[in-house]
Amino acid sequence: MATRLLLLSDTHVPARAKRLPDEVWRAVDDADLVVHAGDWVDLATLDALQQRAARLIGVWGNNDGSELRARLPRIARARVEEVALAVTHETGAAAGRERRMDALFAGDRPDLLVFGHSHIPWDSTTPGGIRLLNPGSPTDRRRQPECTLMTAVIDGPAVREVTLRPVRRAA
Repeated sequence: MATRLLLLSDTHVPARAKRLPDEVWRAVDDADLVVHAGDWVDLATLDALQQRAARLIGVWGNNDGSELRARLPRIARARVEEVALAVTHETGAAAGRERRMDALFAGDRPDLLVFGHSHIPWDSTTPGGIRLLNPGSPTDRRRQPECTLMTAVIDGPAVREVTLRPVRRAA
């Protein structure tokens, strides 16, 4: 059976938005697994996602304080069906990202790496075969045309149906 993923990062509540948009909560309800790549900013968002998500995997980001860092790892790993998943917040500059991630994860290569930090959506594959996905931010578009989230499906060994979705900011 396929596993439906919701990928989030850089929610920055309440710094960039008062709350997560309703669209995000609908996507949480539709997902079998929610992956959050850091910069939550507040514990309430973590608590709310933990309560509502069927399953949640998350990491802390550079804007997350000691309380979030005490509850979340810097890098998270999980096996989802036959896919080795890793999650981290920062991967450095876009230039050279694929080769850096191959080097960083040389000893225990994931099939899929979800990351955040830049607020810039990303979908590429490293020379070593790691799929890199950044969902952007559902609350702070920065230099992007719109806020975003990402969905994907893991089906056995395959990551498929990767979709970048625009998000209307919460009022």
